[in-house]
Amino acid sequence: MTIGTFDGVHIGHQKIIEQLLNASKKKKETSVLLTFFPHPRMVLQKDSNIKLINTIEEKSKLLEKLGLNELIIHPFNRDFSRLTAFEFVRDILVNKLNISKLIIGYDHHFGKNREGNFEQLKEYGEMFGFEVEEIPAQNLNDIAVSSTKIRRALEEGLIEKANNYLGYNFMLSGEVVKGNNLGTKIGFPTANISIKEDYKLIPKTGVYAVKSTIDSITYYGMMNIGNRPTIEGKHQTIEVNFFEVDINLYNRTIEIELLSFLRDEQKFESIDNLKNQIQKDKVSIKKIIADRFL
Repeated sequence: MTIGTFDGVHIGHQKIIEQLLNASKKKKETSVLLTFFPHPRMVLQKDSNIKLINTIEEKSKLLEKLGLNELIIHPFNRDFSRLTAFEFVRDILVNKLNISKLIIGYDHHFGKNREGNFEQLKEYGEMFGFEVEEIPAQNLNDIAVSSTKIRRALEEGLIEKANNYLGYNFMLSGEVVKGNNLGTKIGFPTANISIKEDYKLIPKTGVYAVKSTIDSITYYGMMNIGNRPTIEGKHQTIEVNFFEVDINLYNRTIEIELLSFLRDEQKFESIDNLKNQIQKDKVSIKKIIADRFL
């Protein structure tokens, strides 16, 4: 077993999972990841407005792809946060989950006030009969990546940097809902994406190159995240214009992969100016996709 929030399931997390899978194969036992939801900071820091890289569903899919056998999502609340390190090990890891080996990153802390550490885990391991393995700092520091760095990159529109840290393309998953049809009227029909998880991180507003796999076919396109200032929009929307695609996506849930950031959102003097800019964006994004992603 390994334990943690694993937000992003980034390349540092993937190293831990790889070690977990290797150990479970050697022992011919089940590989398990214990994670928590809501994120502890959402519960313990009332002023925390932390947004997460993955929804629970996205995280589950990513971990399954890596080959993990079992994902346990433990509810995180104030009562649970008050368990001491000893109680957590005894009640959860030993009595409930019967672990044989625990694999953790080098800086892992757990239990009430994060009092538990690697040394204590080794003591508890001897007491309750499970092994503890710590992944050395240099194994993870070589990568020098963290969920915090990735969140910052996404908030700054540095999509390619974030994707390098993640080891896959950052995604937005949501249902296609009816919009105001402005896109269709000006020749760029869009799929309006509604994301139900309010804790999901939405990157910086602006125009992006994106792709999506729908019915096993990959489509490329451009996406705008923003408030549509040209038409005095009142709330943020996420709209995708797929190139060369004519399928009805209403009420379907789709996953959009972000490839590259093109430009900030702008307010235009007229709808015609907006239309001209979108046409330029389409040419630019097609070139980016052809040069870098095909």
